[in-house]
Amino acid sequence: MEIAVREANGIRVVSVTGRLTIGTTSERLHEALRKLAENGARKIVLNLDGVAQMDTTGIAALVRNSLALARAGGELRLVCGPGRVRDALTITRLIEAIPTFETETAALANFS
Repeated sequence: MEIAVREANGIRVVSVTGRLTIGTTSERLHEALRKLAENGARKIVLNLDGVAQMDTTGIAALVRNSLALARAGGELRLVCGPGRVRDALTITRLIEAIPTFETETAALANFS
């Protein structure tokens, strides 16, 4: 799994590619998001379009970070187009708990 972080108009955009499954990949994402929050990031867009597979540990990492960011006064937005990962977010109803968009542009605009 690869994680790339960039900034767009003061918003951190985290792009993930690969598999987000049990083991070190889910933990790496959790740590990357936690460090961003610890360093003052309060608006984060997590782009999951490059994720081919996500299991419950990946979903747990999203929930943990969304809650921690909210407690710190921040917000998390997800980007996830149609496919297996979006299906997993829909089935678990996470799509209702964390604002999820089909494009990065829409997610960034939601912070305005």
